[in-house]
Amino acid sequence: MKNKDIRNLFLYVLFFFVASCSTTKKNESKAKFAHIPTVVDEYIVDNSLDTDTIQEPIALFTERKKWVDSVYTTMTFRERLGQLFMVAAYSNKDNAHVNSIEKLISDSKVGGLIFFQGGPVRQAKLINRFQAQSKIPLFIGNDAEWGLSMRLDSTYTYPWNMTLGAVQDMNLIEKMGIQIGEQSKRLGIQFNFGPVLDINTNPKNPIIGFRSFGEDKYNVTARAIALMKGLQHQGIFATGKHFPGHGDTETDSHKALPTVNFSKERLEVMEFYPYKQMFKEGLSSVMVAHLNVPSLESRPNYPSSISYNVVTTILKKELGFKGLIFTDALNMKAASNYKKPGEIDLDAFLAGNDILLFPENVPLAIETLTKAFQDSLFSEKRLEYSVKKILKYKYIAGLNSFKPIVTDNLVADLNSSKNDALQYELYENALTVLKNEEAILPIKDLQNEKIAYVKIGDATNSRFLSTLKKYTEVTEISDTNLDSLQLKLNKFTKVIIGYHISDSPWKNFDFSKSELQKLAFISRNNKVILDVFASPYSLIPVESFNDIEGVVLSYQNSPIAQEVSAELIFGAIAAKGKMPVTVTSDFIANFGLSTGKLNVLGFTSPENVGMNPLILNKIEAVAQKAINGKMAPGMQILVARKGKVIYQKSFGYQTYDKKSKVANTDVYDVASLTKILSTLPNVMLEYDQQKINMETRLDSMLPVFKNSNKKDIHFKELLSHYARLQPWIPFYKATVDKKGNPLDKYYKKISEAQYSTKVADSLYLRNDYHDTIMKLIVDSNLLPQKKYRYSDFTFIILKEYLEKLTGKKLDVLSSENFYKPLGANNTMYNPLQRIAKDRIAPTEIDSYFRHQIIQGYVHDMGAAMEGGIGGHAGIFSNSMDVAKIMQLYLQKGNYGNKQYFSEKTFDDFNTCYFCSEGNRRGVGFDKPQLGDKGPTCGCASMTSFGHTGFTGTMAWADPETEIVYIFLSNRTFPGDSTNKLSRENIREDIQEIIYDAIER
Repeated sequence: MKNKDIRNLFLYVLFFFVASCSTTKKNESKAKFAHIPTVVDEYIVDNSLDTDTIQEPIALFTERKKWVDSVYTTMTFRERLGQLFMVAAYSNKDNAHVNSIEKLISDSKVGGLIFFQGGPVRQAKLINRFQAQSKIPLFIGNDAEWGLSMRLDSTYTYPWNMTLGAVQDMNLIEKMGIQIGEQSKRLGIQFNFGPVLDINTNPKNPIIGFRSFGEDKYNVTARAIALMKGLQHQGIFATGKHFPGHGDTETDSHKALPTVNFSKERLEVMEFYPYKQMFKEGLSSVMVAHLNVPSLESRPNYPSSISYNVVTTILKKELGFKGLIFTDALNMKAASNYKKPGEIDLDAFLAGNDILLFPENVPLAIETLTKAFQDSLFSEKRLEYSVKKILKYKYIAGLNSFKPIVTDNLVADLNSSKNDALQYELYENALTVLKNEEAILPIKDLQNEKIAYVKIGDATNSRFLSTLKKYTEVTEISDTNLDSLQLKLNKFTKVIIGYHISDSPWKNFDFSKSELQKLAFISRNNKVILDVFASPYSLIPVESFNDIEGVVLSYQNSPIAQEVSAELIFGAIAAKGKMPVTVTSDFIANFGLSTGKLNVLGFTSPENVGMNPLILNKIEAVAQKAINGKMAPGMQILVARKGKVIYQKSFGYQTYDKKSKVANTDVYDVASLTKILSTLPNVMLEYDQQKINMETRLDSMLPVFKNSNKKDIHFKELLSHYARLQPWIPFYKATVDKKGNPLDKYYKKISEAQYSTKVADSLYLRNDYHDTIMKLIVDSNLLPQKKYRYSDFTFIILKEYLEKLTGKKLDVLSSENFYKPLGANNTMYNPLQRIAKDRIAPTEIDSYFRHQIIQGYVHDMGAAMEGGIGGHAGIFSNSMDVAKIMQLYLQKGNYGNKQYFSEKTFDDFNTCYFCSEGNRRGVGFDKPQLGDKGPTCGCASMTSFGHTGFTGTMAWADPETEIVYIFLSNRTFPGDSTNKLSRENIREDIQEIIYDAIER
């Protein structure tokens, strides 16, 4: 045989041997994947790319198809495989991580990124960088079940799904979807891996729980559809998860493979139900979970995510889903424990998934898929089906013309104030009352209540407690010894117990054994309202609710949840929520009691009452201008509209030494606001009872005026400052020497029997000097002309009238008649008798009469000489309490559903009887200016009313716009020689901003 023939024979044998080996390996591979059809062309043909959930006009369809086809044609096989992978990216990792992602983009041609932990600006910059590097635009996905904050810092957190499960208004949930969609789009994201469609029927579920809308399939479905519609309305693809249903498991699939032991019939009726309905509504994508479901997959412990029967036969064929299909993260132990990287990716693709999420080793996976293709384990058509579907969704998302994310103002855009506005609405609709024995909720008749608060749990309670205290006096009580604790609680009529657990869906929310003992002990011995800021399931270990009169479920411990819950307890809102799950035989899914709503002030965001928060924010600049210009060292400013406080802030310090910042709980000497906060409402009561009328003469009110030049002054003239009275008399000057030092004839440094009227520290006035003050007023001359002239005499006289008529001091009358029932516990005369000095803003360094810092004593000298209790001055208060009284007026005598005086009485007093004579005043109330100058911005309606005070205060209400505006300051500190606050129109400029902010 020739050498040539020998060589040819050798080559033939070698070829035959290689071919045989290749065929053997192919057969081995095919045997390995025999459970999966080698070609799914039949399914692909029957379910063409253009018959899925996306609806679009023919012209757009043609344009999109042209782009998809053209891009696909230019792609290499490796590029096509790369589109199947969505890899994990982080914006909080180092350059090594970033470089690894870039390598996957350049070498493996991956089709998408799912971003995890980091920050929005860092993530945006990385997205821009990665998109610029990628030949074909990348899909960007994110887990944003309750907003971007699920993964990113500096972003907004919305309520969890379980909380939304209590909300009955689907429009609000759709609105939440819209807002999350807007934020996702702003950050260059196309896929939100939500909503969760799992029906959480197992309270011990360690991974779903709060992420589920609840245990009722209809409720879950309704909320999921609403959230999906909101997301997809913004062009963000929603992803229903975790198919076929992760709700009844007790294993975390991140750690091991959970088992679902239901029959297929049960799964079709329960777990599949939300998916079927979502498909009808146009759900874009589905995520398949790693679950062991024996009824759907016969192989033991075989993850559903790589099951052809689950993904293709059931999800695609039987349920008819034609959108994108994602695996759950392939690095999760439920999947990675079963097969190695590469193998798990191939199995997932062969099962029918389109996108392989969070693969552990992309190069190996691509190598494995390439080999499988060469071995004919899948066809070109199978690959084309998924890749073209992916390209189609990229086109629909606008990635065919990707524009870099603008990072300017990104964080501000993602944290718009409208987020809070919606969150208020969501919690107002979610909070659920489970028990309301003896109608303990809402708490009313505050004058008869003494309320304690006891905290349980390890998380903050500050917003809850501070809001409770805005309604009435609430005392926080704590003691580790239960008997000692009860001794402290014995003096209280009600105890509010707040159970506060930090807002983490992964944290254990159960009461500890000691907490359960504490709850049971307090409940046995007191009237209790339990407010739970945690999962509904936290109630399961509570053995009995028999001794608990009220149970409120607030779901989460967020600041807004705490604030809204306090509103519910005091009746600013009614309970509307329903239980999303069952926790006891009494507290079952869809159960929830309604509670009454009282017309008391509540709290919300400006948008919810038709106000623009960006315009309201301009108030801060005006406040700072006043502080910088030394017009006042600090101030409190409050705005309410439609019965809701929308702006309450404190600025600056109590004094210019900047030692004590002004807090909302501090109190100010409100000066002349005393007239409408104390004296006037008590007078209105007498008017309402017809003890006086507008024509009542002064001599019939107070006999001391019977023989005076003032006897014929009518009540209406007196209160309209139209009675020719002198503006004021400096009563103190007759009691001091030429240097302003108090005369021994009138004052003592220590209290004595005849000298017990305290004027200031170590300064006591003769008790009979009140008679002198009244005599000076009685004997004073009248002004020559009858015209408007503001006078303090009016309210000094009215104080005398009230005290003579009732036999009670004015401070007692005001407290009993108004402050206690209103819960205005920060409104008082002589505050040093009740609160700490450091909560009181000082008003003056007195160098002419009392010769000391005036802090806690009334600034007005005449009121000081009345022991701090004047009809014209003497009240100390904060912005919240003043707002309550102004809201009482705005509601024409009604607050907390209690009618203090009739609507007619209010209307009578809010009437300008002498406007035609150029007198703008109402009866006791100030009114807007008739000309250029006056107390308001000139933008308030003529039905508005209020008052301003000498110490730099203002309270104003407008029935037409339903606005209450409060401004409190101590502009008189350290001295009041120049009223720059008034000269610069600070209060009026702020009021103008408020009116400019009205949008509807």
